[in-house]
Formats: sequence, C-alpha cells, structure tokens
Amino acid sequence: MRYKPTEVVSADELESIHDASMRILEDIGMDFLDPEARQLLAEAGASVEVGSERVRFDREMIADTISTAPSSFTLHSRNPEHNLQIGGDYMAFGSVASAPNVADLDRGRRIGNHADYQNLLRLSQMLNSVHFLAGYPVEPIDLHASIRHLDATFDALTLTDKPFHAYSLGRQRNRDCLEMVRIARGVDDETLEREPSIFTVINSSSPLRLDTPMLHGIMEFSSRNQIVVMTPFTLAGAMAPVTLAGALAQQNAEALAGIAFTQVVRPGAPAVYGGFTSNVDMQSGAPAFGTPEYMRTAMVGGQLARRYNLAYRSSNVCAANALDAQAAYESVFSLWGAIMGGVNMLMHGAGWMEGGLHASYEKMIVDADLLHMVSAFLEPPAIDEASFGLDAIRDVGPGGHFFGTQHTQDRFRTAFFKPMISDWRNYESWEEAGSPQAPAKANAIWKEMINAYEPPPIDAAVREELVAFVARRHAEGGVPTDY
Repeated sequence: MRYKPTEVVSADELESIHDASMRILEDIGMDFLDPEARQLLAEAGASVEVGSERVRFDREMIADTISTAPSSFTLHSRNPEHNLQIGGDYMAFGSVASAPNVADLDRGRRIGNHADYQNLLRLSQMLNSVHFLAGYPVEPIDLHASIRHLDATFDALTLTDKPFHAYSLGRQRNRDCLEMVRIARGVDDETLEREPSIFTVINSSSPLRLDTPMLHGIMEFSSRNQIVVMTPFTLAGAMAPVTLAGALAQQNAEALAGIAFTQVVRPGAPAVYGGFTSNVDMQSGAPAFGTPEYMRTAMVGGQLARRYNLAYRSSNVCAANALDAQAAYESVFSLWGAIMGGVNMLMHGAGWMEGGLHASYEKMIVDADLLHMVSAFLEPPAIDEASFGLDAIRDVGPGGHFFGTQHTQDRFRTAFFKPMISDWRNYESWEEAGSPQAPAKANAIWKEMINAYEPPPIDAAVREELVAFVARRHAEGGVPTDY
C-alpha cells in the first residue's frame, strides 16, 4: 500500500469512539461464556461478576494488555513463496469463505458439497490475486460434521499451497488443524510456535458476547502463537446501534476485549483487528453490503486498528443475488472502502455473493479482475528518462501516432493492465463475436482454469503422514457434534 489510508474522522472524533468503547467495557461489560476464559481474565485483572458470565475491563488493563500484540508478522505457508507479511503497509487478498451454497451459470444455486469445495480450492490456487484461503470457499455439507474439518483441511493442504484458515468450532477441531498444518510444513512443534502458519477468525456474538467455541479457539490458537483475527459481526440496526458511531463503538469494544484475551492467553501472540460493521435493510432485516455505510465503517475501522498499532482485517462483500450491476458496484464500494481504510487482510476477496449465502464461480473471476486492478493501481508508474519517450515524441512529431514506434513496441505488453473480463472492441466487432457479456466470459475462464489446474507439489512422505493422520482421526470418530 503506497498511498496513505483515508482518515474519515478527525483525531478528536476517533478518541471519542475509543472513549465510548472503554465506557462500554467498564460500565456494561461483555459476556464470556466459558468458565476457563473467565478465570484467566480474572487472574489478569478483569472484573468478573460473581455468579454471572459478565466481564468488565478498565481501560488501563485494555491498553496494557493489547500493547503486547505485534503490529506485523509473517503468515507462513507450506510453500515459502506464498508466505505473507501481515500488517504495516502490506495487503493480502483472500478467497470467498463460509458460504453454505454455491452457484454457477450452468447448474444454478445449490447446497454446498465436497466436489464444489474442491473445485473452488483449485480455482483459488490458480488465481494469482488470491493470496490465502479465507476459509472453506463453500461448506462441504455432504461430509459429516464430525470429520468434515479433517477432509476439508487435507484438501486445503494438498490442492493448494497457500496459507489457510481453520474454523474455531471446538478444541479438538482446532488441535487437529494445528497438527495437520505442522505436518504439511514439515516442522516440529517448536518451529510452528515460532512461525505462525494458520489463522482463525473469531466472531463475537454481537452484541457483547463471546461464546464457548470462539473462546476455545482463542485459547488453542493463541497458546500456540497462531493467528487470531478478532472480528465482531456488528450490523447497525440489528446487532448494534443504528447509528454508525454507536455501531463502531460497540465493534471496537468487542474487538479490543477479544484481542486483550489473546494476550492474556499468551502475550505477543499475533492478533488482527477485524471490522465487519454494516447496516441492515430496515424493511426486511437483511444485511446490506457495499453501501456507503459499509464503506465508511471499513475506513474508520482501519483508523481504529492503526490507533492501537494492530493489523487490520476487512472484506470484499456484496448482497446481490446474481452477477449483475448490483454485484459489481457493491463489491467495488466494499473493496475500495477496505483499500482506503488500509486493510492488511482482505477476507472474501473473490467470489462472495448474496450476503455470504453463496459462493459464485463466475464472481470469483470478476473479483479476481478487481483485485488485480487494485494491485496495478497501487504500483507506482515508472518515472525515468526512458519512460518519458522523448525520442519517440521527436520521431512522431505533431499529428502522428505511437502505435508503431519502437518505444511502444518494447513496452506494449506491460504498459497497461488488461483485465480478463473487459471487452474493448467496437460495437460491430463485439456483436459479430456473439456479444460476449461478463458472466459468460467469466464462466468460460473458470472452466479453462479448472481444466488447466495441476496440484502443487508436496513431498510424498508429508502426504503419507497427512493421510495417516486423517485416517486415524476418522477411525477415532472425529469430534463430537453437540454444538
């Protein structure tokens, strides 16, 4: 990120949001539903209400505790070429994640399944603008919940070699995923703890609750020095006050309480400040994304993260049901709000549709174009003597053209960014070609990519160890599915 992030609110206004957040944590508090978590917080100086799940924090404790979280760190992958710097001026773009349904132009919208999950992983591997897996691109619902995390993690580690995410849905799932990523990287436990290699997103149950699976996720990941992306899911008018100031104050309170807990578990453990505040449609109650409100909260979220010297997570999202103008402009708005906010980890960068209810093959291609365009925009232009082209200007002179000059011929392949989807032919030649429109072009492109896909190399012994681990955990029954 070579441009300064946009400062939406003044320094005084930012401090007023901070102060309101501190008053929430001091006076109202937050429910922590796990007794072990409450005990750890009490030992660290938080005020735990007797006979209750309510925890209150004074502002000095919050400030002191979160100060140990690193401002930047490396997220390691089994392929070191895909290691990512998280924080500072660096940005990384993730795939769509957590959708229960999947869609494409040929088969329409359908329930998530293992085959589509694997194909979306292959597509994520092929798309250079997708730097990490933000989670399951679509939920493979035909895999039983007791062993789903085992098979899904195996696929993520073998069909791709990019960094990935594990869901915090209970201690054993966390431990299984941590062990599998250790095996895939071919490192020992000590190395894994020195080199963060997997992340989990922790969502507070807004307003002002952290449930047991989420707290177990923090305890398992932070204790092993792995990455926690603490993200309140605050929708103004539903799970937070209808005003953006109120929603941001609540988001900030929940995020800081969760990040403080990561540091109680292990000072110095990597933690990311997540923002996911938008509004709801007050007629239907449905989440709205890509709105001006979402864009502004994404930018203010970045200001808040920088105030606390923390890496920042935001998202590229839309509420459109079809790959149409709404999908395009909402994604551009949400993406640009995140970029202007100085995002470090962009979740759902490619493929998110319908407010997260389905992942779209075609939308992955369109979004990949958007991400590439952002990357090209962030590259500074070459400013040097050769780039001025003065000799070419002298040769062409007044009234000529530059198509055939050597200066142009030497540079035309790299001079301008060419998106995969855009079609810049004139109307007549476009019509003669069958009037190809963006959805159909995206449909053809993802199919070409899937056909061209080759799995990334993996050491045979590592693969064998992963297979054995998954088989053993299958035989043991996986994990309980009581929540």
